[in-house]
Amino acid sequence: MKNVFFKALALCLCLVMVGAIFAGCNKKEEEAIVIGFSGPLTGAAAVYGTAVKNSAEMAVEEINAAGGLNGIPLKLESTDDKHDPSLVETNYNTLMDKGMQVSLGTVTTAPGLEFKALAKNDNVFFLTPSASGDKIPEFDNGYQMCFADGNQGKVAAEYVNGLSYTEIGIFYKSDDPYSKGIYDQFKDNLKDGIKTVDAAFTGEANDFTAQIELVKNCKFIFMPIYYTPASIFMKQAKAIIAADAIYYGCDGFDGLEGQLGEDMPTIPQQIIMLSHFNSKATDGKAADFVKKYTEKFGTDTLNQFGAAAYDCIYALHAAMDAAIKAGKKIDADTSASDLCEILKEQFNGDFKFSGATGTDIKWQTNGFVEKAAVAYVIKEKNA
Repeated sequence: MKNVFFKALALCLCLVMVGAIFAGCNKKEEEAIVIGFSGPLTGAAAVYGTAVKNSAEMAVEEINAAGGLNGIPLKLESTDDKHDPSLVETNYNTLMDKGMQVSLGTVTTAPGLEFKALAKNDNVFFLTPSASGDKIPEFDNGYQMCFADGNQGKVAAEYVNGLSYTEIGIFYKSDDPYSKGIYDQFKDNLKDGIKTVDAAFTGEANDFTAQIELVKNCKFIFMPIYYTPASIFMKQAKAIIAADAIYYGCDGFDGLEGQLGEDMPTIPQQIIMLSHFNSKATDGKAADFVKKYTEKFGTDTLNQFGAAAYDCIYALHAAMDAAIKAGKKIDADTSASDLCEILKEQFNGDFKFSGATGTDIKWQTNGFVEKAAVAYVIKEKNA
């Protein structure tokens, strides 16, 4: 009986050892630097969230194919917030449960205002591709790849200041932090002598008859809003606003071409956008991104939100790689807080990055990005 007992015991020990070996192998396979984000993957703003998810995944795949971070793969975890701030806390907790060590924050501003406080409490570093509110990088763990609303408003005003208009229209959403933030900075930086006709709306309005009536005589209309209300306005106003007028928006215009679809040629006015990405680029890193993205995902969700997310992943990888080369230890077991301190040192130092949305990109200690902006023509006026 003793021999039977010891044989059984030996067999059990062997099984335990084999199980431990397999568990160790599985653990090694699962080891990764976990990057998380919350964005609208469904709903009215889904074109933004989908672009960010697609582009970030593409960057992760490319980096992992090239060896990851010092041999450790990256892993992207994404959650759907439907552009609804009330969903962010649950999403954030889900991401933390999945091991998030660093983040892309959120895709849009309103959810981002919720995310930033949660990330501050846990000292999680985030580099958002597109949550552009001025208050998004309020704390020292938050950074933007996109222009902050205040910067967009300021740069937009500088552009208008260089034109010859003495009166312009402004169509904006007064209860939206994104739209109102850009509007305020734009007004603050507009030079004396330029009169504005302000046409505001709130909520989910889809009839802009009153607003169109207000700005119908303006030859230049600034529209710091997202593409859905912009497209509705343009379709309703195409026979009322002068055909030689100009519609000028910020990054919220990304997705406008897809939203207008077959109606695009019927809009007689010129449409331009303040941007840091040219989706029609024919050379450089922007063109490389466009080629790879469209081959993989098509053109429906090709926009600067995605290009910025692609750059975010590569910038985070480059910053972590630079930190490792400087003697810092970063691996799958590095805590989010420890990694945050390492990344803050990089982004607050002389770290620069060049990608699809700009060259020699750098960051201020307040989290705002520094790079060149361009006025990108979405549509020329009809002949």
